[in-house]
Amino acid sequence: MSHVVVVGGGVAGLSCAYELLGGAAGPVGATSSVTVLEADERLGGKLLCAPIAGRAVDVGPDGFLARRPEAVALISELGCSELLEPIGAQGAWVFARGRLRLLPPGLALGIPTRLRDLRTKDAVGILGIAGAARASLDLIAPRQPSRSALEDRAIGPLVGDKLGHRVVDMLIDPLIGGIHAGRVKDLSAAAVYPPILAAGQVRGSLMRALQAKAAVRDPIPEDESVATPAFYTLRDGVGSLPELIAATLRDREAELALGTTATGLHRGAPGRPRWVVETGRDRLEADGVVLATPAAATSLLLDDIDREAASMVGSIDAAGVAVVTLRFPADAITLPASGTGVLVPIGHAAPEDRFMVTAVTFLDRKWPHLARPGEVLLRASVGRIDDARWMDLDDDVLVERVLLDLTLLIGEIAAPSAAAVTRWPDAFPQYRVNHLVRVDGVDAAVSALGGLAVAGAAYRGVGIPACIGSGRTSARNLRAWLADQS
Repeated sequence: MSHVVVVGGGVAGLSCAYELLGGAAGPVGATSSVTVLEADERLGGKLLCAPIAGRAVDVGPDGFLARRPEAVALISELGCSELLEPIGAQGAWVFARGRLRLLPPGLALGIPTRLRDLRTKDAVGILGIAGAARASLDLIAPRQPSRSALEDRAIGPLVGDKLGHRVVDMLIDPLIGGIHAGRVKDLSAAAVYPPILAAGQVRGSLMRALQAKAAVRDPIPEDESVATPAFYTLRDGVGSLPELIAATLRDREAELALGTTATGLHRGAPGRPRWVVETGRDRLEADGVVLATPAAATSLLLDDIDREAASMVGSIDAAGVAVVTLRFPADAITLPASGTGVLVPIGHAAPEDRFMVTAVTFLDRKWPHLARPGEVLLRASVGRIDDARWMDLDDDVLVERVLLDLTLLIGEIAAPSAAAVTRWPDAFPQYRVNHLVRVDGVDAAVSALGGLAVAGAAYRGVGIPACIGSGRTSARNLRAWLADQS
């Protein structure tokens, strides 16, 4: 039986360990023994619930895409499908030209796909008459690509060439940029949203091309009553998922070493297992190793083994954010009648001239299990790759600044009855142009070393399903390599 060390106990590392130990089928034959090393005193990484106002509230990711199968499949395999809770509301608002305006339906990650998306009162309010007219030209007299097809382009300039900068600033950057805590002027189309790269580099209308791709991806079900919801959470919060996985890992006799930092990675001695993982107090021999750590930590561990691979991983920078969760008495705040939250465009303003809040989530409307009579539960997100002002503020001052922003965004509010600040430094890897070229290079270099793999949000997707898929794919590849060695 081979021994594999998984470095990192986030959802990617835990999913990797689960797959190494047999996945849905369970341990069979020559399944590896697995040790998971986690530097923190808890598992889960950015998946975290905190007790707020008598309920467990996610202070990291609060849901995941239903369309991507990896998270739903894993939860089903764990026997926990009954814990899935669909999103309880639809729609969102954009703060534009001094007030809230409803986000047009039918958008593809913020990108209009139909003329009617641009003709609503709110769409014209968001984009302005000139901005809506400029985008509409894409359906009447589409602007041809400004350059020949490339393997990758930044999302912002690509869409701006076709639909105009107002669509980019007011719709796409708040949505896609917000998801990644980055700016679409830098983010890779190939890594973040491949359909937009293909649609934006051919002659003809970008909107029509995207609409066709969306129709193929999301066909209308024959029975709309059984349509899959857009998002799920878990009844006890997404932060409960790591422990659900860990329970199965313990049943399969995995070793989960908390408070244990991997400080070095070295080749094993001749005749011994291929790898040695140093922890500062121990040396773990391993036939295989998976590095499911953030890019900076992975780069340090690779440095003594392959400096070129270490450099490629180390070049993936990351943005930090903070999450401010607020509970209000129901009569202390008036929210829009519908929707799950508010997006806040920041355009080209200098950081000191921007709102600090980038998005507001109506938590107890979005997720019904959080609702309590007489209360309103909100979450405000702050921080992006080019805005780290929150890092210089202590918790009390940050809450006060968020409340000031909320007053300007939503209207007069009374003091909250509870507030919690959760800080996530360097939490969002930035997928810059040609990110996937870099990741392919990392995969090739690591694979050539034999018995080594990487996994996590730094590579091929930041969402929960993508991280689960990353971990399980790395495990399958490593299992295949180990089988070839036997």
